[in-house]
Amino acid sequence: MNKEVKALLITDMLRDFIDKGAPLEVSGGRDIVANIQRQIENARKTNIPILYCCDRHKKDDPEFRIWPPHAVEGTKGADIIDELKPQKGDSIIPKTTYSNFFESTLDSTLRRLGVNHLILTGVCTNICILYTAVDAYMRGYGVTVPEDCVAALTKEDHKFALRQIKEVLKPRKT
Repeated sequence: MNKEVKALLITDMLRDFIDKGAPLEVSGGRDIVANIQRQIENARKTNIPILYCCDRHKKDDPEFRIWPPHAVEGTKGADIIDELKPQKGDSIIPKTTYSNFFESTLDSTLRRLGVNHLILTGVCTNICILYTAVDAYMRGYGVTVPEDCVAALTKEDHKFALRQIKEVLKPRKT
């Protein structure tokens, strides 16, 4: 069996998701910030790579037919919240849709780093976290989702996604 090499992914902890009154405000996202900070601290202590996967949309993104405009390139709303700002050596992976993998550099970055197991944190549990977990699983990565480090728009959506991840992907707990 190969040695487990982990990476910490922080998904969409951006002002347009976390700030009060943001276009896609996930109020529970503010409740998980301290828990993600602990994950980051642990990752830094143990030399686990930290990757920020961040929505980056053009002004006319087709996704805006479904969701209000958010995380538009060059706007403050697309900025990572101050409490979780990346440090030198962290990676920022722009993405344009639900899965962190879709048409991004995430997979090639993880392969270059020799990573085979992902710790998924951020928002939204039932959208970006769930679809990233599925894509990771399909690509052969192990997946861990610390439940206190993810949040959704509603509690029902959060519970649904965690149940799907547990029952279908069977990830290990941390």
